[in-house]
Amino acid sequence: MKTQNPTCRLLVLFTVLLVLFLSATLSTAAKGKNFDHSGKQFATEKTAAEQLRTYDIKNRPPEKSYPVPRPPFSDDLVFPCTQCHARLQPPNAKRRVLTEWHTDIVLHHAESQRWCLDCHNLKNRDKLRLVSGELIDFTESYRLCGQCHGDKFRDWKVGVHGKRTGYWNGDKQYLLCVHCHNPHDPKFKPLKPLPPPERPGNTRR
Repeated sequence: MKTQNPTCRLLVLFTVLLVLFLSATLSTAAKGKNFDHSGKQFATEKTAAEQLRTYDIKNRPPEKSYPVPRPPFSDDLVFPCTQCHARLQPPNAKRRVLTEWHTDIVLHHAESQRWCLDCHNLKNRDKLRLVSGELIDFTESYRLCGQCHGDKFRDWKVGVHGKRTGYWNGDKQYLLCVHCHNPHDPKFKPLKPLPPPERPGNTRR
């Protein structure tokens, strides 16, 4: 009795596995949505980005909140933002140099990739907007900053970056990023050093 060639066995096994794989692939494709042949997205009721955003918001565990003081600009003269923006209809989403309002704001914060409405919500100016589309209060602006500055956000949460007051193993309060950084121009400017202190013996009367 002849023993079967090992090469033949491998060939048969490979053929069986290939048939099973192709069957599973074709079955899955048959159940899937029709593909948009423009190559942009699947032809579904929602775009892929909207589906992903919905999944992200519904299934993400609740973000831990951190006790923070009011943002530095939240006095009654400028906040809530809607006290002015609600009258400015329709909102202008065009990227441009601001010449009528907020003329003091010049974006120096990834300005070649970013624009106001990447962070501010177009329809409700009292809210900030995450990449997922979720709206957050200005007191949660650390979540917005943490999307790009993940290492700083990580350090901020444990009190290494930024300023945290309170107890090591008790109640704490965290300063927001915007208490130290201008969100539109966050880089610290050079400071002119003060003269060194005079020693008592060098003081002339």
